[in-house]
Amino acid sequence: MMFALHALASPAGLAALVAAAGCVQATLGTALVARFRWRERHIPPDSTLPPVTILKPLHGDEPLLEEALESFCTQDYPGMQIVFGVQDAGDPAIAIVRRLRERHPGLDIALVVDPAVHGVNRKIGNLINMLPRARHDVLVISDSDIHVAPDYLRHVVHALARPGVGLATTLYAGLPATRSLPRLLAACQINHNFLPGVMLSRYLGRQDCLGATMALRRETLDAVGGLAALAPHIADDAMLGRLVREHGLHIAIAPCMTWTTVGEPTFNDVMLHELRWGRTVKTLEPAGYAASAIQLPLFWAAAAVLLQPHARWTWAVFLTVWAVRAASAFLMDRLLAQRSLVPLLLLPLRDWLSAAIMVGSVSGTRVAWRGQTMHIAPHSVMTPPSHPVVPGD
Repeated sequence: MMFALHALASPAGLAALVAAAGCVQATLGTALVARFRWRERHIPPDSTLPPVTILKPLHGDEPLLEEALESFCTQDYPGMQIVFGVQDAGDPAIAIVRRLRERHPGLDIALVVDPAVHGVNRKIGNLINMLPRARHDVLVISDSDIHVAPDYLRHVVHALARPGVGLATTLYAGLPATRSLPRLLAACQINHNFLPGVMLSRYLGRQDCLGATMALRRETLDAVGGLAALAPHIADDAMLGRLVREHGLHIAIAPCMTWTTVGEPTFNDVMLHELRWGRTVKTLEPAGYAASAIQLPLFWAAAAVLLQPHARWTWAVFLTVWAVRAASAFLMDRLLAQRSLVPLLLLPLRDWLSAAIMVGSVSGTRVAWRGQTMHIAPHSVMTPPSHPVVPGD
């Protein structure tokens, strides 16, 4: 007993306690995702559903882009318009939109090509150019890399119709474009850390907006200041959610899952992407971001081993934590229709990479985003660099 108390009071013991807490968090989050998926329900046909405009800002030919956009063109929905937008007449995504038009001649598809810039967030600038072509008052803004099921739009509109709801969003999982190691590791971060964390925070009362889906009425968008209010912010989804909540409206999660393409081809691309979002979240929610270190139980368990490498109990803790995390990850992958067992072997590496991202997020403000190098200021405002960028900025 005295040995156990002494061990827990040591740095290795404290690391082991954090690892145990991380296992609890992962298990609870996975259980909540399981409950969410089991509660997904079929929505019967309803001719009274309002017409909807889907806004799809595009930038380049991303991996699986055509498959993702095709999933929106095959929605089981009675009245739907899709507005695609690019800011460069030579954008290769235009050819994909043309092919979609040919395959779906009866679908109301508009393409906006407009180079006008509205602030530093080019995605929002693109949306500002697209919005005048939207014919309906229910707007669904969705990132270009999102894949959905045929009943997606019905779920989203039903969620938005609930009393007091001003915005509907959807959960998303990672869909690797190929089975390459960088893409598998990036998908691990989304499926095994981000997704259960979002579900647990939602269960505890948070209402976040996720960029996979931002569905709202035109009058709500106007009331929060329109798209122009989002143009200075890199985390436009988080900012839109904040503005909607400030107007006394709720954010609903539609009871359907979506998938985001994980297309980063190299480890460097994965690190840059996650560093951008790490620095963004750290700026928006510094306390919450610091607390998210609990989501890395294998990092903490490995730290316990490094602190006391000759102690059997630290190795026992590490192997136990790996087993618990692997069980949670295995269940999560089955819930998300992911069948590969490789991610279970990558869990320790994934946690160490995430820890490195957290350290890098704390130590800088510079992010690379769609060809831009920007600095993140408080409230996720983006500002162009005022001086030559140096490593470690």
